[in-house]
Parts: sequence; structure tokens; C-alpha cells
Amino acid sequence: MTIAGTIRAGIGGWTYQPWEGTFYPDELPKKRQLEYASRQLPTIEVNGTYYGTQKPAVFAKWANEVPDGFVFSLKGNRFVTNRKVLSEAEESLARFLGSGISELGDRLGPLVWQFAPTKKLDPEDFEGFLKLLPEKQDGVRLRHVLEVRHASFVVPEFAALARKYGAAICYAHHFTYPEMADVTADFVYARLQRGEDSIPTAYAPADLDAWADRTRTWAAGGMPGDLPLADETVKIEKLPRDVFVYFIHEGKVRAPQAAQALMERVK
Repeated sequence: MTIAGTIRAGIGGWTYQPWEGTFYPDELPKKRQLEYASRQLPTIEVNGTYYGTQKPAVFAKWANEVPDGFVFSLKGNRFVTNRKVLSEAEESLARFLGSGISELGDRLGPLVWQFAPTKKLDPEDFEGFLKLLPEKQDGVRLRHVLEVRHASFVVPEFAALARKYGAAICYAHHFTYPEMADVTADFVYARLQRGEDSIPTAYAPADLDAWADRTRTWAAGGMPGDLPLADETVKIEKLPRDVFVYFIHEGKVRAPQAAQALMERVK
């Protein structure tokens, strides 16, 4: 009987020059960086899909280069979320979902819908957007993440909307973005963005110990008691949940080592 979900810790992208010689071996060709990274870490978040559309052949190539069990999280295209009326995103959404992401098959992890820091919560419009998000694309399951960056979302009403539609609220450990650790889906998604390049593992060992404890709590079906919530009154069902954690933004040079260190702690 499974008593906990799978914990995956990873990084944002795989092409970053400072990783050459610090994460990637000096002699490794650039064309083999994804092959290498996917064998050191169980997941990578792809930011490029936010800015541009990829072709089906590209997604198929990525899928062929990574091992079984590895998953990509994809940022949803910006034309879906960077709009005044979110509920009118159906055409842009269909274009992104139909761009070939299903070529990833079981390598497809969550889709992250990122909203601008200036985007405020309009409950009616936001629910209209959530209604557009499908459960499958070409037979491949879709899991949706809401990465909001405005303080107006830190209200029970937003958490309730996310929970109603089974979308995960991205927990952002960030200096300015709102922090919400409400569990609203059958998986958990966190972006840890307060690392430091001066620390060999981006986060100090004691901090990584604490994050390991939190990820284990999430995976076992609970909610960490030391993280802020939008709604402190809701009691969630204690079910195993997969957990996705990404070391991104600050401390990026040492992000791979941070992800590896977290994985060592939760094994």
C-alpha cells in the first residue's frame, strides 16, 4: 500500500552557461546537456514554452532523451495568461495545448499558468479561466498549476476556486510574491526562489533539512504547519500526493546542487 506520493526536485531549464563545469562535466557537448541533467535530477521546469511555441518534433525529441520516470513541467504560453479577460483565452489555450505537448506522453508533468504581478483576482473571470482547463490532451492527463503573483489572491475564495477545479496553487518561496501553501489538488507544486550562489547548495543545509520535512509532509497527504495559507480553516483529505519542487531564480548557479541535496534527504 502506497503511503506517500513521489517527491521530485529539479531546476528551471537545462541550458545555462554557469552550469558548465559546475554541474555539467567540462567535456560534455551542449547537445547532451538534457540527457545528462535528466539522469542527475528527476524533473525540469521548462520556461521557454511561456515565451514561444515549440513544435511536436521538439517535444518528441525531449521525451526520447530522458529516462523512464523523468517528467517535464511546462510553463503555459504567455498569450493564455497575459490578458485582461482570462475567460477569453480559449483560442490561445487550444493553440498551446495542441502544439505537441502530448508528444511527451508520461514524461509530461504539470502545466504552470503564470500570471503577471499586476494581475489581480477577479473571482468570476478567474473561474471562467479555470473552466477552460481540460483534464486531458490527446489522451494524456493534464495537471494544472496556478502561479499568481498579486496579494489579492491571498483569500479563501481563491483557494476554494483552485480546489473546486483541482488545480494546484504554486507555493512560491520568494522575497516579494505572495506565499500560499494551501493544498488544492492531488499533487503539490513549489518554487524555491531564495537561494544564494555563495552557498554550495543554494539553500543552507539546515534550510534544506526543513524543506525535506515539508516535502515529506506534503507527500504523505498533509500540510506543513509552518507555511502561510490563504484559508486556514480547510482540512484536507489525507491522501498520498506527488510533490514537485524547483530551485529557481536566486541562487541559480547552485540550483542543480540544491535539487540533488534535497533528493538525497528525501530518499
